[in-house]
Amino acid sequence: MVQSNSLLTDFDISLLQGGKHFRLYEKLGSHIIEHKGERGVQFAVWAPHAKRVSVTGDFNSWNPETHVLYPRWDKSGIWEGFIPGLDKGTVYKYHVTMYNGVGLDKGDPYAMLWETPPRTASVVWEFDYQWKDKSWLAARTAAASQPKPWSVYEVHLGSWKKIAADGNRSLNYREMAVEMVAYVKEMGFTHVEFMPVTEHPYFPSWGYQVTGFFAPTSRFGSPEDFMHLIDAFHEAGIGVILDWVPSHFPGDIHGLYLFDGTHLYEYADMRKGFHPDWNSYVFDYGRNEVRSFLMSSAMFWLDRYHVDGLRVDAVASMLYLDYSRKEGEWIPNIHGGRENLEAISFLKEFNDSVYKEYPGVETIAEESTAFPGVSKPTFDGGLGFGQKWMMGWMHDSLSYFKRPPLFRRWHQNEITFSMVYAFSERFMLALSHDEVVHLKSSLLYKMPGDEWQKFANLRALLGFQWMHPGTHLLFMGGEIGQSTEWSHDRGIVWELLEHAFHKGIQEWVKALNACYNEHPALWWNAFSPEGYEWISGDDVENSVLVFLRKGRPSDKTVLVVCHFGAAAMEQYTVGVPVSGDWAEELNSDDKRFGGTGMVNGKLTSDKQPSHGHAESITFKLPALSVQIFVGPPAPKSKVLKEPVAAKKKAVKKTPAKK
Repeated sequence: MVQSNSLLTDFDISLLQGGKHFRLYEKLGSHIIEHKGERGVQFAVWAPHAKRVSVTGDFNSWNPETHVLYPRWDKSGIWEGFIPGLDKGTVYKYHVTMYNGVGLDKGDPYAMLWETPPRTASVVWEFDYQWKDKSWLAARTAAASQPKPWSVYEVHLGSWKKIAADGNRSLNYREMAVEMVAYVKEMGFTHVEFMPVTEHPYFPSWGYQVTGFFAPTSRFGSPEDFMHLIDAFHEAGIGVILDWVPSHFPGDIHGLYLFDGTHLYEYADMRKGFHPDWNSYVFDYGRNEVRSFLMSSAMFWLDRYHVDGLRVDAVASMLYLDYSRKEGEWIPNIHGGRENLEAISFLKEFNDSVYKEYPGVETIAEESTAFPGVSKPTFDGGLGFGQKWMMGWMHDSLSYFKRPPLFRRWHQNEITFSMVYAFSERFMLALSHDEVVHLKSSLLYKMPGDEWQKFANLRALLGFQWMHPGTHLLFMGGEIGQSTEWSHDRGIVWELLEHAFHKGIQEWVKALNACYNEHPALWWNAFSPEGYEWISGDDVENSVLVFLRKGRPSDKTVLVVCHFGAAAMEQYTVGVPVSGDWAEELNSDDKRFGGTGMVNGKLTSDKQPSHGHAESITFKLPALSVQIFVGPPAPKSKVLKEPVAAKKKAVKKTPAKK
């Protein structure tokens, strides 16, 4: 072992100890360098309470006595040293001798590659990849302040597609770059969101129990292979969002837990430091070196992997000291409150730094409470996220759609209540993996009725989601009407597409994306009340909602008619804000989607007043359907505070198909 010229300067140490070093992956960990004309690897690790730290690996038969690191003179707690002759691909761990003399074998917190589980060692790595997405990144930056469509396809990489003929293995990154990219492009999604790709020892954790915060899982290939996958998505015009997990980490002995024999990365008091829900450990957001670690991890994925967004997992668990804890099991903050002030400070700094360093990148919070201002700028008192998952909409909508149509008339408030607070945050409507696991049933089998009605209800739910203000996300399999719960071992049952109803769901989602992307009315004012206007929301007898979506003054207006009742109507009249042609662009009851074919085509408004407008259109109203009409640009009009009752022109009703 040679004590080489350190990669760390005094300024680096100052930034680290001040919680302001956001590029630690360039300094800590393992780095291939030349020292005095000899090529080798420089190691550096933070372990301030260790008695000794050494590097072990195949190169020294895992002997902790041969390559001992040197503690820095500045009492920063960093151990470092240079081992000549080592190169890319070297497998290693740190042997950390605790204060009591017991040794722990730890992976490198800053390793950019880990062995494929169940092996747990780190791997020396040096990137060798030529990116091809320069124009994508330039366009992303140039359009940073402009509204854009967000139709997100959530994916678990290990189970999107399995190769049955090859032991039911997952696709590798290179295969995904061919098959998945082409599929997402064909379906019209604007973004993919990957459940955590950061290295994790336990596959059934779906990646949420992270040990390698700077490494894509090696289960599917090399770091360069993962870069190629992101590059391929960018070439196809599709953004990539990564799930990032700064909320907790597992207790695996080779990971961060008790890293130097003390509670280094986690809070020392388990009333703050232990997650009862997940049997994991909470980062100490008040320790500056830990903040630098987490901030560096976030910046790493934006810097080295060119990702377009970070969806932060389990934000609610970070915000509240009493999250999933009973009275007496948590420690109030200095003001006696339940908020974790250190975590709040960290999240604000995280968001400010991301938006400053990478214009055009989006941060998204999975936050399930009414914590104020999650997606408001920090200068306005918010946390600074770009978007927040709209968990209330998800809960209320699924509750509503589970009800038989006959009883929905008494629960209209469940499906309209989201508009009371729709613009209080920048919301993303998510039907995620969480809704189709743990005996919750698939989306399809949450729906009531016979087979036809289940598929009709699912089409209506998805149509309502796509047309609702905000952005939207759908977990893989939902776009084909997966009939079973998601299984990480089985993956999507693609064979279902051999059946017409499942194929119809897929065609419906594809058509929704095409309509959504084409019409700025559906996304230009996604987070603003100027983009929405009620026409009718209290026709509870027929379970009908009618509303307008509006973009810029020159954009065509989109009229959305949602009928969640089970009886079709031959005629239904709705007021429109401007005279002219209103073309039925999409109808979930179209036969190509699995419906009965009760469609309308192009309509022309007549001078029959309705819903406060001088003109109206009359059309056929299918059962369990969403209809989308496109008309002329709408004049500025007052947004109605309360929905207006719909007018029924005819009484003839047709029961939903059995």
